[in-house]
Amino acid sequence: MDRFYWESFKTFFRMGAFTIGGGYAMIPLIESEVVDKHKWIDREEFLDIMAIAQSCPGVFAINMSVFIGYKLRRLPGAVCATLGAALPSFFIILLIATFFTQIQDNPVVQSIFYGIRPAVVALIAAPTFRLAKSAKISLSNCWIPIIGALAIWKMGVNPVLVILIAGLCGYFYGLYVKPTEPTEQ
Repeated sequence: MDRFYWESFKTFFRMGAFTIGGGYAMIPLIESEVVDKHKWIDREEFLDIMAIAQSCPGVFAINMSVFIGYKLRRLPGAVCATLGAALPSFFIILLIATFFTQIQDNPVVQSIFYGIRPAVVALIAAPTFRLAKSAKISLSNCWIPIIGALAIWKMGVNPVLVILIAGLCGYFYGLYVKPTEPTEQ
């Protein structure tokens, strides 16, 4: 049997078990494991899979595991990676649901969550800057994610609409402006 199935399950299980803050907080770990350590995909493919995973309905981390597993070993790979990503959360939520009503008003528990919240924001912000660099976001096009984020945050625009509009703008930009790639010398 292909060793990949067990490796992908273990890898995504470990990420699912030890990542606080959800799918976006998992981005640096997923990237480190699948791109740098295992070299299952390259950074460009990672960015593409991330864009697709964000565009699809469902949990981001699950979508990432489905796409990565499927790309590498089709349906069996997707199943192994997805189970690895989903099972830790399932067991943790089951455990918390069993005891949460007994500990939710505990001042120590509330203080712990008060400290965790800013750390989760940092876990999400750090890969955002690294991914912006990988996606070739520069001063000339940084207005696109800024306008998109402001439209979602301040004006309540549906993120799907922002993605569709950005995709259409990119399509027409490619059609009419025809960006030139730097040539190697």
